[in-house]
Formats: sequence, structure tokens, C-alpha cells
Amino acid sequence: MGFISVILIAAAVFGICFLVDKGFAKLFRGKAQHMSGMAVRVNKRYGAFGIILAALGTAAILMGFSDGWLLPVGGAILLVMGICMVIYYLTFGVFYDDDSFIIARFGKKSLTYQYNQIKTQQLYVVSGNTLIELHMTDGQNISLQAGMPGVYQFMDKAFEGWCRQKGIEPGSCGYHDPDNSCWFPPMEEA
Repeated sequence: MGFISVILIAAAVFGICFLVDKGFAKLFRGKAQHMSGMAVRVNKRYGAFGIILAALGTAAILMGFSDGWLLPVGGAILLVMGICMVIYYLTFGVFYDDDSFIIARFGKKSLTYQYNQIKTQQLYVVSGNTLIELHMTDGQNISLQAGMPGVYQFMDKAFEGWCRQKGIEPGSCGYHDPDNSCWFPPMEEA
């Protein structure tokens, strides 16, 4: 019986994540790039773990008031962490089409860029994960983790659009090496 309840709770959590994601997209994402179906998103586990942490935090808060202060404080920390993970999952995304892309981040207005506004690229390796940072002509930086779903497809499309919009032949770009996560001129060449 316990195994069935765990499966039902897991199915409910993933179902809620799916419904919230679809509802959020319908309400707040109506531009052509949003509708193209091409996007870089945070892994869905952020949303699922966020809901699980929020539920555990709420349970700890409700159960802990009779036993002292430690359980409610720990529960509040879990609740805040869970809410932050869900908000990050719902708000971050790069949505693109053949000519431009939109970067959406929490607490900031979504920005639309043409591919030719990408100036340089910088790579960082953090805890075994590759971080691709794009530097834009307006001074903004866009950071993408190599493990995000859709990041390599976006980078290939961005390089293709960048070359087309700048009138550059892709074969003439000596720095272009997608196997080593290099698409655009490195910072040192700028």
C-alpha cells in the first residue's frame, strides 16, 4: 500500500509541474519566438524538486509547532528553497526562431535580440559543468549551462543566424568548434 501511495504522490507532483508549466506559458508567452517551439529551458527536475521541497517544508512547519522551534525553522528554509526552484524553473528561458531570440529571466523584463548582436563568447567550467556566456553588443551577458535541454540546438541556430545576419561565411570562422562548445569569437579576440 505504501508503494502505491508513493507512486500516486510522484505522479501528482509531476502532473502539477506539467500543468503549471503549460498554464504559465499560455498566460505570459505570446510572441512568435515563444510559439516557435524552439527553446532553452531549465531542466524539469528544478520544478519537480521545488514542489517536493515546498511540500516537505510545509509539512515540517505544520507538524513541528508542538515539538519546538527547530522543525518549523527547517521547514521554512525548505519551503523557501522549493519556491525559489519553482520560480526559477518557470521564469528562465531562451526562446528563438530563425531571426531572433528572447531571453526571459526572473525579475527582469524579457529582452529580444537579433543574432548579430552577439559579440563574443566565454566558456567556464564550474563543478564539471560547462557554462557558456554570450556577451551582447548592449553590454548584457547571457549565461547558459551546457546541461540545459536545447542549448546546443540554440547555439547552432544562433551561429547560423549570426553568420547570415553579418554576411560571414561559416567556413571562415576559425574559432567555430561546436564539439568544444565554441561558436562565437572568444573574449580574447574582441
